[in-house]
Amino acid sequence: MAETAKNTKEERRKKVIEVLNKARDMELLAIHQYMNQHYNLDDKDYGEMAGKIKLIAIDEMRHAEAFAERIKELGGEPVTSYEGAVKKGQEVQGVFAFDADLEDDTIDVYNQFLQVCRDCGDSVSVKIFETIIEEEQVHFNYFDNVNEHIQKLGDIYLARIAGTPSSTGLTPKGFAVEGGE
Repeated sequence: MAETAKNTKEERRKKVIEVLNKARDMELLAIHQYMNQHYNLDDKDYGEMAGKIKLIAIDEMRHAEAFAERIKELGGEPVTSYEGAVKKGQEVQGVFAFDADLEDDTIDVYNQFLQVCRDCGDSVSVKIFETIIEEEQVHFNYFDNVNEHIQKLGDIYLARIAGTPSSTGLTPKGFAVEGGE
């Protein structure tokens, strides 16, 4: 009986490590996507937007690290690469709708992963997902709001932002921790 319980515990731990690694994979892709957008927006002289996306990428770095640390605590090995491809060369008008969709999908998937952790009895991983989902919601709200402004105001809105500085400094806090402003 003890052997069966041990196998079940190990199986549950493997399931949790699997979803944590899938989430880490998603974060690594998001980091690369957002940094690519940051560079492109900055190059096009949309510094304010570029700076915010850079801070969001820093949030995603913290998320990837949190997942990796939990994976190591559970005896697993964190993934170091990601599936999928970075979408390059996006026009500013499409960046924020794309990112809002990415964040919305991430929130949906992370809620499913959170449930796997809950079903496997891992309350620590549940808390990690709860915290990260809240931050992903902040990202979604920002991307969705900017996209709405672009859709409603178009070039007027973009002209207001053109020529703004992207200086974000080397803040370890990121976007969500700064309050999303």
